[in-house]
This record gives sequence, C-alpha cells and structure tokens, in this order.
Amino acid sequence: MDVRTIIDKRNLPSRHVTEGPSRAPHRSYLYAMGLTREQIHQPLVGVASCWNEAAPCNISLMRQAQAVKKGVASANGTPREFCTITVTDGIAMGHDGMKASLASREVIADSVELTIRGHAYDALVGLAGCDKSLPGMMMAMLRLNVPSIFIYGGSILPGSFRGQPVTVQDMFEAVGKHSVGLMSDEDLDELEQVACPSAGACGAQFTANTMATVSEAIGLALPYSAGAPAPYEIRDRFCMAAGEQIMDLVARNIRPRDIVTLKALENAATVVAASGGSTNAALHLPAMAHEAGIKFDLFDVAEIFKRTPYIADLKPGGRYVAKDMFEAGGIPLLMKTLLDHGFLHGDCLTVTGRTIAENLASVKWNPHQDVVRPANDPISVTGGVVGLQGNLAPEGAIVKVAGLKNQKFTGPARCFDGEEACFEAVTHRAYEEGDVLVIRYEGPKGGPGMREMLSTTAALYGQGAGDKVALITDGRFSGATRGFCIGHVGPEAAVGGPIGLIRDGDIITIDAIEGTLDVALSDEELAARRAEWKPRPSPVGSGAIWKFAQAVGPARDGAVTHPGGAAETACYADV
Repeated sequence: MDVRTIIDKRNLPSRHVTEGPSRAPHRSYLYAMGLTREQIHQPLVGVASCWNEAAPCNISLMRQAQAVKKGVASANGTPREFCTITVTDGIAMGHDGMKASLASREVIADSVELTIRGHAYDALVGLAGCDKSLPGMMMAMLRLNVPSIFIYGGSILPGSFRGQPVTVQDMFEAVGKHSVGLMSDEDLDELEQVACPSAGACGAQFTANTMATVSEAIGLALPYSAGAPAPYEIRDRFCMAAGEQIMDLVARNIRPRDIVTLKALENAATVVAASGGSTNAALHLPAMAHEAGIKFDLFDVAEIFKRTPYIADLKPGGRYVAKDMFEAGGIPLLMKTLLDHGFLHGDCLTVTGRTIAENLASVKWNPHQDVVRPANDPISVTGGVVGLQGNLAPEGAIVKVAGLKNQKFTGPARCFDGEEACFEAVTHRAYEEGDVLVIRYEGPKGGPGMREMLSTTAALYGQGAGDKVALITDGRFSGATRGFCIGHVGPEAAVGGPIGLIRDGDIITIDAIEGTLDVALSDEELAARRAEWKPRPSPVGSGAIWKFAQAVGPARDGAVTHPGGAAETACYADV
C-alpha cells in the first residue's frame, strides 16, 4: 500500500518545518542537503544510532542504520540519520569512568528527544548496542511518543580459548585468578586477545542482552530482531523491515504508549526473570514506565520476578550465550512457552500492529534444543532475579539467584566507602570466608552515578570465593556478575540510608527465598546512629556527573531525573 494516500501531513510534527509559505526558509535547508520536493513533503523519520568507536557493541550500528534508511525510503518516508553517545560499561568498569555510565542513559534519552523535537521529526527508529543505550533509546521513544521501532545492534560471538568458549565474564574473572597466581601473565595475555572476537554487545544474558530481550517482550522491537548476533547478515533484513514497518505505524498512528502499557511492562519483567537476566532491568523498567506516566517501581518488578519460572539456561548462571538462544528459536521461543503456560499477557499490542499472541501464533516448540526449558518444567520455579526488603533496605534491593545454590547467607559486615577500597582488599585477599562485604556511597547520588561492581565480584569468583562471601551495595552490579551479590540497596548511604550506618562486625542476614535483607540492629540503635551521621561531600563539583547527581531520584523508581509522563502538559507527538 502507498502510505502517502493515507498519511495526512497536516497532523504530523514535521508540518512545522515543511508545510506552507512561512516554512520556505526551513525547506531551503532541506534542499541544501539534497532532498527533493517529494522527500520534503513526506513524513520525516529520525534514524538514531548510538554508533561510535568506543566498543564493539556500537561499531556495527551505523552500517545497520543504512539498511533502516533504505527501508524507510522504500515505504515513502524520508529518513534523517543522527547519532548519540554511548558509555560502554566493559571499558568504564572498575575506575572513575563508571560514574558516567548511568548518567549516559539520561543523556542518550535527552539528546534523542532534543534532536527529534528540534527538527520536528514524525517517527523514530532507534538502534542501540550497549547496556545503557538500550533503555535510553526506548525511554526517548516513550517520552516523545511518536511512532517508534527499537533495533538492537546484536550480540558479540563467543571467543575460543584453547578449545573452550569464553566471554568477557571469563576475562574479568581471569583477573582474580591472576591475582592469586592461578593464571600466568602469558595466559592472561592470550585470553584477552581472543575473548571478544567480533562486533556486538557482551554475548551472555548480561544487561545488553537482557534489555534486548525486553525490547521484543515489551513490543517495541520486531520479533526475532533482538536475538540475531551483530555479525549475522540477517541483521540487515531486520533493519530494512523495521524501516518499512515504521511507515505503517505512522499511517496507523500506533505509538509507543499504545504498546508499553502496565501489562507490557509485566511481560518485560517476566522475560527478565525467565532468562536469568541482569538485575539492572529492575532499574531500567521503572525508568521506562516513568516516561509513559506509569507507576512500576522496583517492588512491582520484584513481584513479577517472584512468580516467574527460570527457564533459559544462559550465562552467567547457566551454560549458553545469546547466539545459542537465537539459533534454538530466539526470544519468541522463550516467550511462546511463557505465553502457553499463562505467564505472559498475550493481548498486548506490538510494533507489528499485531498482539503478542498473534505474533507467537505460528511459533513451534523446538524439542531439539536445551537452551530454553518449557515453562512447566523450569530450571527453578522462582525467577532468576529476586527483590529483597528489610531494615537494611527499606526501599528495596535486588539479587540475581540464577545458578546460585545457597540462597541464604549470614555474616559480619566489612564496610568500604567506595568500590576501590573493596577491590584493593579483595586483590590482597584481606577478607575472611563468611564476610559480608559492604560497598556504600556508590548510589545514584552518592557515587555519583551508581557504578557497577563487576571488577570486584569477578575478582572474588576468580579467587574461588564467589560463594564463600556475600557483597551488598547501594551501587549496581553488571549483568555478568554472579555470586551472592545484592545491589540497588535503598535508601542509599548518601541520603542517610541504613547501609551508611552499619559498622564492621554488624551481623547481616540475606534470605533470597523469603526476600529479606536485615542487619541485627534494633530500631533504636539505627536511630541513634542516624542522629550521629553526617553527609559526605560529593566527589564531583561540576559537569555532567554533578548535574546528574542534583536531579537523580532513588533506585527504587529507576534513578530518573525528571517528573516523567505523569507530569507532562503536552506530549511532543501532539504539538
């Protein structure tokens, strides 16, 4: 169908720059870029990518964007390409650069919003490849509420080290092995050269692949598109199809907030738990909901996690990587068994213009694979991620239990004000088995930036202590983290939360079965310590991280920086 026959430009945002005599100056700029009269008067589609040379997860996005543009043009739209930033956690990890990671999510959403607003584009196809760029791009779609399709750049292929498949998780854990003499300099050097062999995001069910899985389950990505690895040529076909499909969404005025409802958010949380995904989803899903004006906080996410079976045998807790799940049947295979057994809402709309149930109607179970189990025969009946609450975390906390045998832990606190101090202690094995390592002042405000702790947790695992100690923090953990590691503890230390009041030797009890996190202190003792507590000066005094720290809210609500969709007086798509 020729969409020009059913799209009325008078109702689209681009009318403000392309229609009528008063917009002749605006059109002159478009002519200067080689557009024709016909292209100027077609719908203008922003094609936003997080392409850069910072990391392999982003390096293929610009090439994929060209396929999107061909699809848009073939369906009588006019694509307008632009790029935004990415901060890549794997390279930012373990040093001060990680303060920029969560803040980059907001910058990505803000910059895409500003570009679309400033140039009055009618729709958005967004390509992203790294941990914060995926939610950041989807947040922009929900904020703008113009017809939108999300495209994941694809995962990296696994490396091969002496005949064994490896990921960057093995690389971080190798640092721990090296620190205690279990790996030589030569072996470490060899491993680092083969661990990441292609373009694409970290290959297991870490944060990028978790949020990619979310993009399909929540309805913003085309079926199967989020599973294909970055080097696979089929990615171009998905990108071309997305470019064509965005014009159908414009014609039918199907918008992100029609798709991302409370039920869709519940579907997203379900696939995170079922796949043993990253705890960071409990930060990003509330932030996405916030953009749409929907209340869906950490406790709402945790409630879904509690009732969802864990069925996908994916690293870091399992055996397989994203490539394996794609080849076994992709994210639709995972969603199909969840739908068949009553764990998904099948009536949610998607960017195909059809519902989840309609998209999955022809998906057949693949009995010749063991990556995904049937939902009625799970690896465990409880989801791979669990929410916690108690007197140490009144505003909640989160832990990944996928692959964790012992889900209860009690031990004395060893307190560190910042990750570096804890990493130094771990490097020199200055801890005892049974300790609960506490890393605080790493929350959204206190960090600032809520850093991830993969360097520390991976070092513990490399030393063979991954199941012999526990670690809690008001910061975050990488999707690659494994072991008894509790993040997002709130309120954070910087605002006087209990995690900032505990002392070395206080007894902490973690119970992931009951969902509790407590310290053996009375309310009176905690109140007395709070009365003595004094805020610490911020480690930053200016710049982007300072601005983030001034605006950011608690982790429970997604660490968001503005009032969200519930407070808006007018949506961009309607101006």
